Amino acid sequence: MPRPAIHLFKPRLLLVAAFGLLLAGCDIPGLGPDPRIAQREAEAQAIGAACRHAQRSLEDCYALNAKAPKAAVFAGWKDMDQYMRDNKIEGIPPQLSKSIPPANGEASGNTEAPPAADAASKS
Repeated sequence: MPRPAIHLFKPRLLLVAAFGLLLAGCDIPGLGPDPRIAQREAEAQAIGAACRHAQRSLEDCYALNAKAPKAAVFAGWKDMDQYMRDNKIEGIPPQLSKSIPPANGEASGNTEAPPAADAASKS
């Protein structure tokens, strides 16, 4: 009875396994996480930390940085808060303040009188 040809597949199987192990240690471009996402998260955490150091509330920080991911801003704010408490660091009031647009969509700074009041004052 002839022997089955199983012994022919063993070298191929070993070669495929060795090749797979070699590729496992390689960094193949395009298969890893996008570095822009990591950079955006890091910038949002820095924004949150700066807001906490500048004694801004979390809601003001969200309003001033609407494009930043809120979870990362909060993480940065919380980390800076813990760091400042641990090291007894006082916050610094903001020197420049950016105007926050009203939430209800009304125009801010509307100091004009209604037209009816102008007509009554002219007569």
